Amino acid sequence: MRDHVFNVLFLCTGNSARSILAEAILNRQGQGRFRGFSAGSYPKGTVHPYTLQLLKMMNHDTSFARSKSWDEFAAPGAPAMDFVFTVCDDAASEVCPIWPGQPMTAHWGVPDPAAVEGTDAERHFAFADAYRMLSNRISILVSLPMTSLDRLALQRRLDEIGRSLPRAG
Repeated sequence: MRDHVFNVLFLCTGNSARSILAEAILNRQGQGRFRGFSAGSYPKGTVHPYTLQLLKMMNHDTSFARSKSWDEFAAPGAPAMDFVFTVCDDAASEVCPIWPGQPMTAHWGVPDPAAVEGTDAERHFAFADAYRMLSNRISILVSLPMTSLDRLALQRRLDEIGRSLPRAG
């Protein structure tokens, strides 16, 4: 278990903003112990331009970023997931595919920055705020003592992470 790399799938409806941000953040903060993926139930087919701008501004490589269906991760040959987190309320209420290996799941709802209307500054702030919320939650995840928590205790902690931080900044 000590050398195990934990695969984490972040789900959203469109897979154009929040789930892409979470994938990038985890792949940086996970420092090789965690590997992030993202997908959507109804992918938009393109990543929101503000998502890409923010990731580039935060010095993330964006070559990974593409909007894709969660079906890719339920198909034979897909990486086995250890964790699946929904980051939008719509995806949390949808019937998800059956994930091989029974990964642990939790809902980490974050307001949709792509739905924000207003000035460019207000819209960019919404993306930055989503990034901040996801980064805080992911920091807690990667700090958990995975080898010393039993499945029930780990599930409790995952649920707490989604509830304990402010949903809006």
